[in-house]
Amino acid sequence: MSRDLLDRIDQRTRLAGHNRLALLLFRLGSRQLFGVNVFKVQEVIPRPPLFTLPQLPPAFAGAADVRGRTVPVLDLARAVGQAGTPADPEPPYLVVTEFNRAVQGFLVSGVERIVNVAVEDIHPPPDLGGECHYLTGITRHHGELIQLLDVESVIAESAPRPLESAGMQPLSLSGDVPREVLVVDDSRVARNQIRQLLEQLGLGATLLSDGRQALEHLTQLADSGQPPERRYAMVISDIEMPAMDGYTLTTEIRRSPALRGLHVLLHTSLSGVFNHAMVERVGADDFVPKYSGRELASRIEARLAALQRPRAA
Repeated sequence: MSRDLLDRIDQRTRLAGHNRLALLLFRLGSRQLFGVNVFKVQEVIPRPPLFTLPQLPPAFAGAADVRGRTVPVLDLARAVGQAGTPADPEPPYLVVTEFNRAVQGFLVSGVERIVNVAVEDIHPPPDLGGECHYLTGITRHHGELIQLLDVESVIAESAPRPLESAGMQPLSLSGDVPREVLVVDDSRVARNQIRQLLEQLGLGATLLSDGRQALEHLTQLADSGQPPERRYAMVISDIEMPAMDGYTLTTEIRRSPALRGLHVLLHTSLSGVFNHAMVERVGADDFVPKYSGRELASRIEARLAALQRPRAA
């Protein structure tokens, strides 16, 4: 199963830039199907022996030796409130993932298959509270409901880290430089991280959860006579999002005479398989992998400095 899945993951990487999303489908001890972006998946293996590490947060089931590498392992069902009874068998599969510059494993009850869906067929999750705050979207495949898990949120709540941007000083800006940034990301954790960073730098933020929302918002600004580049110093966009991905959003911004002046920075949790050539192809100005607050802050500072230079001259 693992080798076959990996071969198919390699094929699906060709979907980048076509506003489609490849999902690895799995179950967490129930009939409900969940999905995660296959670009974040390194491999799927039978559950290996777990051992304890003193520095692991309590939410983790342990760590595993995966090809000579120590990988922290989270029981995904327990982390999102889907755990069964103590009599239920232990989850038999480990999904090894890489995102946000780290490798981690998730224990799951069953791995189904890989499917690819049109991004416009992914809809926002219902606002029902509870475990729903872990969802980035819902979709259907052959009539079956699929819930898309925000694994960034799961890890962030299971292993909270101090805010990396703490202690940063507000930027010194001239009077007519835009002091607001448009942030587009389907992850609640990522939006809050960037918002807190911008606040540390003395900047405001408009937060949206997908590319289609962002494009409609920017178009409405332009249609109302307010040039978007005068309101926003830059756009910081995730790549993999429902409704419209970051590649397509960037392409549409560059196609529009009213929007093409916007500075676009693509910001993604994907590691290893990211195609840097795609950034140039769609016309993005910059790219930063998630999540380094210091690195993102340096790019924001550089952008604001560039905006001030013509005005100073």
